[in-house]
Amino acid sequence: GGVAMVLLLKVARASEYLAVTGLGIKDIKLAKKAWVLPWQRCTVFDVSPVNYEFNVQAMSDEKLPFVLPAVFTIGPRVDNEECLMKYARLISPHDKLSNHVQDLVQGVIEGETRVLAASLTMEQIFQGAKHFKTEVFEKVQLELNQFGLVIYNANVKQLVDVPGYEYFSYLGQKTQQEAASKAKVDVSEARMKGEIGAKERQGLTLQNAAKIDAETKVYSTKRGGEGKMEEIKVATEVNVFETKKEAEVAAANSDLAVKKAGWSQQAKVAEVEASKAVALREAELQMEVEKRNALRQTEKLKAELLSKATVDYDMKVPFLAIYYYSRNFI
Repeated sequence: GGVAMVLLLKVARASEYLAVTGLGIKDIKLAKKAWVLPWQRCTVFDVSPVNYEFNVQAMSDEKLPFVLPAVFTIGPRVDNEECLMKYARLISPHDKLSNHVQDLVQGVIEGETRVLAASLTMEQIFQGAKHFKTEVFEKVQLELNQFGLVIYNANVKQLVDVPGYEYFSYLGQKTQQEAASKAKVDVSEARMKGEIGAKERQGLTLQNAAKIDAETKVYSTKRGGEGKMEEIKVATEVNVFETKKEAEVAAANSDLAVKKAGWSQQAKVAEVEASKAVALREAELQMEVEKRNALRQTEKLKAELLSKATVDYDMKVPFLAIYYYSRNFI
């Protein structure tokens, strides 16, 4: 008989992945659902991030201890298959809330924080707290990459002193006192500047008023002179214009007289030419009449002569016929 094979369908939840190993799989197969064959093993692991809270103790370059309270939200990087494979291989066999994972994350954070703090003075750490925290995050992330983990969020609280060391407290008091002193100085300077500014504004107001009065007088005098000059200019231009117009009128009258004389002469010439043209036309017409009369007389004479010749012919033909007949047939 044959051997029956049992297939199991495994389906992961939304925040889970399946890690399948065994027969036919070279390393690890990651999936959201898979058929699991005999001689294969399927492990379900959760990829949701976890909060880890620590009070990291570190020491500055001057060997002054301090505490860095921090809360890190860390989980597997699900958008990168290589990182997810690292997490499945190295971390998923352990419960993510187990001491193993807790110790791993805490060791990375404490190690990087202490190394960075040891290279800085307490003053540098205090003054550049924001930069210090950013440096810690970046260095921790570099170490977590080898486990396929990513920092989703990090919240670092205010740096605090270790019991018996009051350095941050003293720095805070110093900063407050410096701020208060600076505020007093700023207030005094502001008051002094305000009084000086008021006096300056008052003086400038008086100066500007005097300047404006003087400029107004100068402007009024200037405008008065300009007005008189404008009146003289206008009167002169009017006289010039009137003289020019009178000259133009005289020239126009003279030109008109010349033109009238020319027109009169032209009229007389035209009258003579017209009378001559009439006489010439009458002569031409008379000649035409005489030509037509002569032609008519010629035609009349031709008609009379033709009529007479026709009558003579008609009278002579019968006699000639009789004569011809008598000579030839009798």
